[in-house]
Amino acid sequence: MKRSKKMKRKTSETNIEISLDIDGKGKSHIDTGIDFFNHMLNSFARHGFFDLQVKANGDLSVDDHHTVEDVGILLGETFKSAIGDKKGIKRMSHAIIPMDDALATVAVDISGRSYSVLNFKFKKAKVGDLSTENVEHFFESFANYARININAKVEGENDHHKIEALFKAFARALNDASKIEHDIIPSTKGVL
Repeated sequence: MKRSKKMKRKTSETNIEISLDIDGKGKSHIDTGIDFFNHMLNSFARHGFFDLQVKANGDLSVDDHHTVEDVGILLGETFKSAIGDKKGIKRMSHAIIPMDDALATVAVDISGRSYSVLNFKFKKAKVGDLSTENVEHFFESFANYARININAKVEGENDHHKIEALFKAFARALNDASKIEHDIIPSTKGVL
């Protein structure tokens, strides 16, 4: 079963195309117009072993909010569609990732229910050209549209390191939770 999907989202604020292969090799081509966000999505693909292509044109003359939000929405929708009926997946996993002074912990549950508990603060308003307040918004949007649980926290001094550790931990946890281990739906309800 091929777990890959291509999807598009066009609004008055953004025009986005995403291609995702859950069972990829970590190859990516990312162009969101936000260089630091590109770096984070490339890191997400590499450390999650997802093949990911993102092409986003957004109203960056306003700010980066709509682009980050809509990429989170569409990437979540694309993941949900690509993973299919979830038969046999591990379902739940976590990762703890250090990056110099930073330590990120992310747990995920591909549950069919959306919920996010995000515990992180940043010192700066921006890292590069990414507004740090939009990091939380990206994870919320992904969780809501992928219909998964994300519980994430990060500690440290350097905002770049903290954000990058979060994306790496999210990638590792999501990759592990997506692995097919058996041939049943991992739920007492029989559906996810």
